Amino acid sequence: MTPPVDFGAVDLGPAAAGREPASDRTGGTVADHPLFRGLRDRFGEGIRSHAVHAGDQCVVWIDPARNLEILGWLRDDPDHLFDAMIDVTAVDYGGGQPVNVVYQLYSIRHRHALRLRCELPLEALEIDSTTGLWSSANWLEREVFDLFGVTFRGHPDLRRILMPDNYAEGHPLRKDFPLRGRFSRAEQTRRALDQDLENFYIPTDLEAGGDPQLSEDSDSGGGV
Repeated sequence: MTPPVDFGAVDLGPAAAGREPASDRTGGTVADHPLFRGLRDRFGEGIRSHAVHAGDQCVVWIDPARNLEILGWLRDDPDHLFDAMIDVTAVDYGGGQPVNVVYQLYSIRHRHALRLRCELPLEALEIDSTTGLWSSANWLEREVFDLFGVTFRGHPDLRRILMPDNYAEGHPLRKDFPLRGRFSRAEQTRRALDQDLENFYIPTDLEAGGDPQLSEDSDSGGGV
């Protein structure tokens, strides 16, 4: 049997107030991590007060209004050279909490990784696109737009990538997405009555009043 998840042990970032500074597995605080120190020294308040060090992975929350400035520096600075955007994703914790946009970076030269997170309020799910920094972010940002509803300003082709273009049911990975489909017997009956039977049956069978036979066209789909 799977043990219950201890949500008290899940770090929700700056949105979870009153937390003690996280510690890494060596016993030092996150503020001692060289990646975090370098970011805080250069960008000051652009680096949010809370960060975690999970295993050998440094995780830092940044100001979403400065994401391009910070990410561009991490890509170009010789001491960091995060030349690979491995992933762009998002997390919706529900309960009215901000949606987190997550960037997973990797430096091929230095062989180190960094995870950055930006908190976006539900009423303003917008952030600048990083496609100008890493072309690999193109489809990744489209997926976040499709599944979480985050708008990436400046994206060259921001449209759904998994769901149909005309999908109007919302964003499937949001916590407010309905888990059950809507069913209306009245709507189902209306659609059935609006159908043209000649599209399904041979007209001569309908006129004779006998048992209708499916037309060849209606059977082309290979089953229900």
